[in-house]
Amino acid sequence: MCGIVGYVGKQKASSIILEGLKRVEYRGYDSAGLAVLEKGAFTVLKKTGRVDNLVKLVAPRKFHATTGIGHTRWATHGGVTDANAHPHLSSDGKFAIIHNGVIENYVGMKQFLAGKGYTFQSETDTEALVNLIAYHFAKEPANGDRSRFLESVRKALLHVEGTYGIAVLCTECPDEIVGARKGSPLILGVGDGENILASDVSALVSRTQNVVYLKDGEVVHLTEKSFSLSTIQEQEEITPKIDRVSWKVEDAELGTFAHFMEKEIFEQPAALENTMRGRFSADASTAIFGGLNLTAGDLRQIDRLVFCACGTAWHACLVAEQLIERYARIPVEVEYASEFRYRNAPLDKNTLVFVVTQSGETLDTLEALREAKRKGYTVLAIVNVVGSTIARESDGGIYQHAGPEIGVASTKAFTSQLVVGAMLALYLGRLRDMSYSDGVEYVKALKQVPELIKAVLTQAPHIKAIAKRFSHHRDFLFLGRQSMFPIALEGALKLKEISYIHAEGYPAAEMKHGPIALISPDCPTVFFAPAGEMFPKLVSSIQEIKARKGQAIVITTTGAEFPPGLADERIDLPPCHEAILPILATIPVQLLSYYIAAELGRDVDKPRNLAKSVTVE
Repeated sequence: MCGIVGYVGKQKASSIILEGLKRVEYRGYDSAGLAVLEKGAFTVLKKTGRVDNLVKLVAPRKFHATTGIGHTRWATHGGVTDANAHPHLSSDGKFAIIHNGVIENYVGMKQFLAGKGYTFQSETDTEALVNLIAYHFAKEPANGDRSRFLESVRKALLHVEGTYGIAVLCTECPDEIVGARKGSPLILGVGDGENILASDVSALVSRTQNVVYLKDGEVVHLTEKSFSLSTIQEQEEITPKIDRVSWKVEDAELGTFAHFMEKEIFEQPAALENTMRGRFSADASTAIFGGLNLTAGDLRQIDRLVFCACGTAWHACLVAEQLIERYARIPVEVEYASEFRYRNAPLDKNTLVFVVTQSGETLDTLEALREAKRKGYTVLAIVNVVGSTIARESDGGIYQHAGPEIGVASTKAFTSQLVVGAMLALYLGRLRDMSYSDGVEYVKALKQVPELIKAVLTQAPHIKAIAKRFSHHRDFLFLGRQSMFPIALEGALKLKEISYIHAEGYPAAEMKHGPIALISPDCPTVFFAPAGEMFPKLVSSIQEIKARKGQAIVITTTGAEFPPGLADERIDLPPCHEAILPILATIPVQLLSYYIAAELGRDVDKPRNLAKSVTVE
């Protein structure tokens, strides 16, 4: 997992690469480096830590090179050291490479190459690949019809087991870059007299909005004025499809906010409005989706749904499970995508599979999709990033349209997934036995979500004060029942991700079956207790906490009455339809986690050990 940027054109490559690396730093930030090609030789600068450390190394240099590659690393093979940072050079000095992914057979490659006299300076799997390219280049005869550089990369990749997104430079081809992908994203930005290669659209939108999304098994050869696409295996030329990015670089700017996470929390009313825009029927009684590629008749034949996702997206699927089973009466299973591929779970013939991922590049989720398709099942995707691998490989799906999300800890993408899940429950329910009037009430509730979130966000100062009060604690419990249980899991995850405080989410009724042993004045509980059928039981559980001298931060609905002193702190949500309650309940725990992390001085947007898009298994 990393950020890749390559540039070939007329401008100074180093400044463009550094700008791109800053925009993709959220993909990996253990170290950063760049290589530029000037006067027939490489200059490579790399440093552990953030891109700013690399900027300081580059600043005194007077680079004029117009071709270069840059990289931000999230360590897989080898520790976080300058030597293991990318780019890596072949031992003959002719090639430089940056790489995202994992080469599973690199040990055997290194042994073979060492026997041929190639040497290694790092612990990485990547260095084996760059030396293998050099080996094939030395063997490759000059051929006027095909690039020797391109063919050497292609032949080396035929021996690779694993995943990769790469960009390669060659001293003998000073104005060219070769890139290729298998399992890791790679995007070509087509500019005016320049071409850019990147792992993320955000790295290139300041230069161009015309892009080509590489598919698995494709290799691209680019110069400043042209590019060509072909397959790695068959060497077949491919006619490129140029797409246009719908958002601008300003959409990924921080603006007046302290962190991207804060910005994205407060963007949620607009983001969710975009998710819902144009997706309700003319009579406002149901949802409509244009990209499912299934008829109403097809969907009525479905007996079972399986959702596959990882992390935050998995929590969104748990909420969708509750809503779909309640309103559409269709059995739903939620699987960890990372386990689904290996479980060989029996699926009924009338099963529909959904995969859910913000980036559309999560490798575990991608492999779950491929496994389900391999077995003949229709797979639909809920994805935020247009043109992503999962969006392209699925049989249909729903774009979230939440806009770019830069903060590593997902906020607006998560609530957007909750909205899509709620709309899907409505859509499937109306295909089954949900009445027209119930549908109208449901749609009315969904349309109120942006304004209701704005109301919850007005409590930010109150939640900030709560965060300051509780930020010194090292353990938290998050408890909820029914659709609030997945939000408890999500709240605990958010706190862990960005503050490094240990937190656990549980169903509230399960507390007495073990977790109650943790209750003490030093372990506060965030308790979801909205008014409704379960309210008396929730109050009883809070009383069990208080009886053991635990502290309770209660998230409830306006007007809910508690015994005096039961809640140490209280956060109110507007009364609402139960289908949208999980969406509103998410906002307080996002703010609580954010403000605790900020109070502790954490690097909120780039928490340690995490990366935004997990493209390794």
